[in-house]
Amino acid sequence: MADKRDYYEVLGVPRTASKEQIKDAYRKLALQYHPDRNKAPEAEEKFKEISEAYAVLSDDEKRTQYDQLGHMGFDQRYSTEDIFRGVDFETIFRDMGFGFDMSDVFSFFFDSGRGFRETAIRGRDLAYNLQITLEEAANGAKKDIQIERIEKCDVCRGSGSAPNTSPRKCPRCNGTGKVQSTTRSAFGMFVRVTSCPTCKGKGRIIDTPCPKCKGSGLTEKERKITVKIPPGIGEGYQLRLQGEGEITTEAASSGDLYVLIHLAPHRYFRRDEDNLLYNLTIGFSQAALGTEVSVPTLEGQTNLRIQPGTQPGTIIRIKGKGMPRFRGHGKGDMLVKISISVPEKLTSQQRNLLEQLAKEFSENVNKHHWLGL
Repeated sequence: MADKRDYYEVLGVPRTASKEQIKDAYRKLALQYHPDRNKAPEAEEKFKEISEAYAVLSDDEKRTQYDQLGHMGFDQRYSTEDIFRGVDFETIFRDMGFGFDMSDVFSFFFDSGRGFRETAIRGRDLAYNLQITLEEAANGAKKDIQIERIEKCDVCRGSGSAPNTSPRKCPRCNGTGKVQSTTRSAFGMFVRVTSCPTCKGKGRIIDTPCPKCKGSGLTEKERKITVKIPPGIGEGYQLRLQGEGEITTEAASSGDLYVLIHLAPHRYFRRDEDNLLYNLTIGFSQAALGTEVSVPTLEGQTNLRIQPGTQPGTIIRIKGKGMPRFRGHGKGDMLVKISISVPEKLTSQQRNLLEQLAKEFSENVNKHHWLGL
């Protein structure tokens, strides 16, 4: 499912749908596309699609993240296993009368077909706060960051054994890391599985520990990592760098690194979703007579026409001069809000001219106020 459709569209429900509405929509579609009932070639892909949509929208936390981040941001944070973990499909399908093994469903999404109970242990995830400029958010960028993380020891390559030596299989658990004890009672047989006390659950014994990591197989290192910033990214978005987190002694793979994006304040602009807001101050004569002024954009200066009679607070829209749309095509707009500058001090000539203008507009002007009387 490379080009994913909106999850709400997949289930045919509005974005305000309740959990019950989402569940009802999924049940209806599952009955239609379930592989036990529908043998059409495209039914399996459709079943995958609706199941993924239900797994996300039926979970409050995942639904909130999806609503905030959209597909691109959500997929960077959640793997397929993360999406389906904890969803009780078994009860749903049993209630609908399907009697097949749940591993059949999971095998659609994972080559192993083992479901989630045997998911390999991952290392710890890390988080990093990254501040970028508005220009970097608009154009995309590559940023180098420095992080400290736990990695495999580069001397023993994670084995924990000194160079030219190797760990040996634990004789007590035969390398499994677990031992089993059986207790018989009047009610039957009770089997208990615990971590092996000899190897402490590792399944191997190190006779000659690595001098650098002292047998742990892990060391702390500072790493430079390049983060690719996609155009249009906004404040608070998280970028997921898979496998750039920490490794642990129990883990088969490293965790992930989540980079939280913050936008630095800009000299000219304030961002409002895909639009940019800019405050422009002009003189009252320019506002009354009209003029053409030069204003900044993210792409450089551009000319802006001020119509005669422009009022304070007027907003002029410049199409396509905003931010790239993070989850779509094209750009937002630049919204220029007009403020009128009123001079605080006037020369005698300027005052006389304004008095004449006030008479033309039949405006009452209090001269005593000017003189401080």
